[in-house]
Amino acid sequence: MKNETKIKIFLVDDDALFLKSLEIEFLENADFIVETYSTGELCIANIENNPDVVILDYQLDGIVANAMNGIETLDKIKAYNPDIPVIMLSSQDKIEVAINCMHHKAVDYVVKSETAFVRLQKIITAVFKYQKMEKELNWYMDRM
Repeated sequence: MKNETKIKIFLVDDDALFLKSLEIEFLENADFIVETYSTGELCIANIENNPDVVILDYQLDGIVANAMNGIETLDKIKAYNPDIPVIMLSSQDKIEVAINCMHHKAVDYVVKSETAFVRLQKIITAVFKYQKMEKELNWYMDRM
């Protein structure tokens, strides 16, 4: 993680109100560095800033008609660095959408709601606990 304790999060959503409210939640309730982007293209243009986690909207077509959707953006993030955890967000509560996201290597899928921030925080905590355990296991295995 960057800055020793701070997790850098990219928030990518074309819904300006939801994006801003999520940004405020992350900045007020936890120790995060937050970068926000309204399109997948802007996210990819800044991917060299190496986020620790990306929270990505599934649709992303509200601002620019021919913009990359969330799945296309997810694929480009994974092509850049397959180890960046990506959590997909959507207002669609459909199992097919969630499964599609998992097939494209998203770590989880969250439906936009009043509890989305709490779910996102829990997922991020779990992802980093798992990564820490994996590093410790690798360290141990290297010494055997």
